[in-house]
Amino acid sequence: MTELLEVVLRLVLVLGAFLTLPLLVGQAEHKAMAHMQSRLGPMYAGGFHGWAQLVADGVKFAQKEDVIPAAADRTVFKLAPAVALIPYLVVLVAIPLAPGRVAQELDAGIFFVIAVMGVGVLGSLMAGWASANKFSLLGGLRTAAQLMAYELPFLLAAASVAMAAGTLSLSGIVDAWEPWWLLWQLPGAVVFFVAGLAELQRPPFDMPVADSEIIFGAYTEYTGLRFALFLLAEYAGIVVLCALTTVLFLGGWKGPFDTSLGGAPGIIWTLLKVFALSFLVIWLRVSYPRLREDQLQRLAWQGLVPVALGQLALTGVVAVAT
Repeated sequence: MTELLEVVLRLVLVLGAFLTLPLLVGQAEHKAMAHMQSRLGPMYAGGFHGWAQLVADGVKFAQKEDVIPAAADRTVFKLAPAVALIPYLVVLVAIPLAPGRVAQELDAGIFFVIAVMGVGVLGSLMAGWASANKFSLLGGLRTAAQLMAYELPFLLAAASVAMAAGTLSLSGIVDAWEPWWLLWQLPGAVVFFVAGLAELQRPPFDMPVADSEIIFGAYTEYTGLRFALFLLAEYAGIVVLCALTTVLFLGGWKGPFDTSLGGAPGIIWTLLKVFALSFLVIWLRVSYPRLREDQLQRLAWQGLVPVALGQLALTGVVAVAT
């Protein structure tokens, strides 16, 4: 009975984090974009520094009419937002925040989270196909092209860290991590982060939802709460990507001061790193223009894949040497 209560408590905490952290990232994005681009709404909504912007967005989505195109595949159309969102909730179960602070420890945790994250992209494919809209279908095809191009460097970069640590467990990777990894694993970290942004369809890799070209891609026909679920999935994906980057490449809960010497607890270091990377994601959205489709493919196949393979070879040499 005690073990069951512990499992339930862990799942409740994961659900609470899943419902809270993406909203914090969303609010941070509103504020950062308001300052960087002089957007008035997020600066003044609700009075004090635009605190009510997310509340206003929630009320707006809840009031919008739920419309389904007459020619759409209604079942697939309705399921797509859930398929896009739920995988990120499942991934959070396996990500450690501190020693022993993980909902479910998995021996092959790194393969589990990468496989489940790939399922989330299927939500966009389902939405694009089921909407019976040529712009939505084009957005879905662009999503498929990005998934095929960037899944390979994403996996290769993660495999490099697993090889260096000698384990597939996320907690084991953090335990094996050393500060000098920041130097020789840096190319893999950049590849992993960039490929993750492309899979999340975040700018400058947002060709599947390019509003200036194909209206809003796979999400063109979605309104109300279903559209809000896609937005929540995007922010949840940012949290998951930043958390994985923290665990794999930045030492997870390890900080410059040992907690036994009065330093910050491990979970604080983890969250600080996650939010720092989340701000980097927001900054990239504001700063860089959208790539063309040919530039996207060239970056993946001629840029990231060779770098990831080189990182994998370097890791093998270092692992043998040490």
